[in-house]
Amino acid sequence: MSSLKNTNNRVSNIWKPEPGEHQIRIVPYVHNLENPFIDLYFHYNIGKRSVLSPVTYGRPDPILEFAEKLKQTGDKEDWLMGRKLEPKMRTYLPVIIRGQESEGVKFWGFGKQIYEELLTFFADEDYGDLSDPKNGRDIVVTVKSAEEVGKSYAETSIRVKPKQTPLTENPAVLEKVKQQPKINELYPEPSYDELKSQLQTWMGTTQEESEDVVKTSTKKAQPAKTIVEAATYPTIASSFDDLF
Repeated sequence: MSSLKNTNNRVSNIWKPEPGEHQIRIVPYVHNLENPFIDLYFHYNIGKRSVLSPVTYGRPDPILEFAEKLKQTGDKEDWLMGRKLEPKMRTYLPVIIRGQESEGVKFWGFGKQIYEELLTFFADEDYGDLSDPKNGRDIVVTVKSAEEVGKSYAETSIRVKPKQTPLTENPAVLEKVKQQPKINELYPEPSYDELKSQLQTWMGTTQEESEDVVKTSTKKAQPAKTIVEAATYPTIASSFDDLF
């Protein structure tokens, strides 16, 4: 029942833009007003669904530990499999979809290219903090289907609007922004044992056969590094408090 609830929450709170043009506004992440970017790490090759890696929070991950063991065998195929099993980063931003403000805050997930492009705007003093509720800027997100671009995947591009505008003057929308969910409620962190069991099932082995290759690492897990560690994010806490 809990898993179904989490799935339903993700469907209603995660924004996956369809092909076409969309206008959005990044809003402050109320659970961390210093930085709207949320980096999560997922395993995409274990089982039927993606699963959050505890590496996101600097905790041990048995799948990553197994991947590291594979990469150390000296066998090329093992190394490639180890790379495949490593968690991959996806970044999320809380946004309001223009024209759909009544639906509240959605979380938009994207990869490295969009992440780095957005960071350049945040780091540029001429643009500043795009999520500023008083002086931020809307963003036009354009998605072209795989068929349109002749590739096996869709392409996404962004264009930051030049005009600075307030987030909204509608109290109901402001309240929805204030009541936005926590991202970890949408993507709960699995336990070490849950991931270990999932890995064993994926491997098609018994508990006894897997026990020797999947062990708790004696090395302390380190939080995964962001793509651009040197990037700075303006503090908008005071502006956010003023708005509410």
